[in-house]
Parts: sequence; C-alpha cells; structure tokens
Amino acid sequence: MSDTPPRDTAASGLEAISVGGDSLVGMATLGKTAAALALVLVIIFVASALLKRLQQRRQPGGGRLRVISATAVGPRERVVIVQVEERWLVLGVGGGQINKLHELAAPDHEATSLPAEAVFAAGDSFASRFAKALKHNAGLKDRTGLGRGRQ
Repeated sequence: MSDTPPRDTAASGLEAISVGGDSLVGMATLGKTAAALALVLVIIFVASALLKRLQQRRQPGGGRLRVISATAVGPRERVVIVQVEERWLVLGVGGGQINKLHELAAPDHEATSLPAEAVFAAGDSFASRFAKALKHNAGLKDRTGLGRGRQ
C-alpha cells in the first residue's frame, strides 16, 4: 500500500478549501459594502455640519429684521410677528400672500423678560419649576390645580 491518501479524501479537502474561499470572498464583499456605506454616511454628516455652520455665518447678529413669534391659524395660514428696527409688524401669511395686520412699537427688553412668578429660585425642585413654566406658557396666573377650561 502506498502512503498517499485515498482519492476521496483529497477531493473532499479540496472542496473544503474552495467552499471556505467562497465564504471568504463573500465576507470580503460584505465588508467592502459596509465600508462604502459608512463612508457615505460620514460624507452626509460632514456636509450637514458644514451647511449648518455656513448658514449661521450668513445670518447677521444684529440685523434689522427678526422674527419674534409665529403661530399657525390654519393648515397653510400663519400669523407672524416681525421686528423691523424699532417696530413690530403683525403679518398674516398664507396662500402665497403676506398681509400687514397691525403695527406697534417694539417693547423694551425688560418688558419682554419673564414675569416675576416664572423666575426660578435656586432651591426650587423640578416639579415646582415645571409647574411655573407650564403656568407661564399657558397664560395661567393664580389658578393652581385647575385645568385651563375650569375656573
């Protein structure tokens, strides 16, 4: 008898190498695809950050025009308060049109600050700060514990 292994054993070893090679090729292809996807995501995030930074530079710090507030009054209609120098313009925006509804003098900076009841003390808990903020945002004054509709 000879020292060479039977032909079937050699063929099965060759098959194992070729099957293993196919899986390695498949894994390499999967790795390349994942790397390409990661590269595309990095490019998107970098481009987004650059655009945000460029938009911030374009906005003037102390410009003459500033949007003070805006609220929706319909699906496509909004009421917007815009400050132009020392005047506030109340504008109706909708349907491709902008209409001036009212004009008034801009209030002083102290008048636009938070009222005394909305200012947080240093020892306030989260719950009391949250309650004060809710009252301030809802326009409630001294109606503690009551909903907006009840009095």
